[in-house]
Amino acid sequence: MMRASPFSYFAPITIGEVAKILAGEGPRALLLAGGTDLIPNMKRRTQTPAVLVSLRRVAELRGLANGRIGSAMTLSSIAESPHLSPHRALIRAAAQVATPHIRNAATLGGNLCLDTRCNYYNQNYEWRQAIDFCMKRASDGGGHPVRNEDGVCWVAPGSPRCWAVSSSDTAPALIALGATVTLVSIAGRRELPLNDLYCDDGIAYLTKPSDELLTEVVLPDATGWRSTYWKLRRREAFDFPVLSVAAAVKLASDGTVLDARLVLGAVASHPLLIAEAQELVGMPLSDDAIERLAAAAARFAKPLDNTDFALGWRKRVARAYVTGALRELRGDDPATLGLLARRATALRPLS
Repeated sequence: MMRASPFSYFAPITIGEVAKILAGEGPRALLLAGGTDLIPNMKRRTQTPAVLVSLRRVAELRGLANGRIGSAMTLSSIAESPHLSPHRALIRAAAQVATPHIRNAATLGGNLCLDTRCNYYNQNYEWRQAIDFCMKRASDGGGHPVRNEDGVCWVAPGSPRCWAVSSSDTAPALIALGATVTLVSIAGRRELPLNDLYCDDGIAYLTKPSDELLTEVVLPDATGWRSTYWKLRRREAFDFPVLSVAAAVKLASDGTVLDARLVLGAVASHPLLIAEAQELVGMPLSDDAIERLAAAAARFAKPLDNTDFALGWRKRVARAYVTGALRELRGDDPATLGLLARRATALRPLS
């Protein structure tokens, strides 16, 4: 049986109390919301916090009003909320996380701050010890991963950086929707675009310091926008994504694209915002325009051998999924889109 290492436990009831504890404990502390990812990581000793700060009693974090979503809202609540129906990409992303039991506990903030994953990192302590660990390792006495100076990246042994992959479902969707996040510490409150929360580094994957709490996600007005989220995984009702595509377009009455965003997930250490999506602006979503953007996005999708499936096959599916997502936003027949998805994954490799 795997057991977590000893830790202290706090259960504050206000955001201010949480901020004070984080300031006092520093990197020794980690936040506990749903715990669906953190608790297994603690048992594997990939995260070893000396202090856990529970958010269960902080009612301020569970609000939903005027496009503001509290970070402790469960993914089930988000997926089922009629108030969020204009933001279809978020609804689809939240609804496809793991299983209903996990979505009933998992929170939006937890999914946005999800630790990066890798075949060589998300193993038990003894397994990782047998390969002499890797570049990414839990800190001594603290919960935040640090760089193991004696380790290598087993995915790319000659690389000076960690290539663990971002596996959040909601992050690509919310970036495509143009969301911002609110962060609170004892120094005050600040907002930043969600895309700016992430770094392209498997270890230091968040830009926020350890004493900040993500309190809410703010969604812009969705008038005129259409959005969707496509996810690839081995088991359709459980697994983390090995590729995800979030797309959003704002259309004029004649079908001309006024604005567009495209984000790839699970192919890098952070969600990839594809700047080439702006080339759609001023033109209709024609087959040629969609194919050009899909080809451009596939060039940026450079999956490595750190998750499931063969990396070359995942790259090919990226092009097909971008095509499918954009055709869905154009309004193509769902039956045609289903056929496209089945064809994209028909030659699924065994490894």
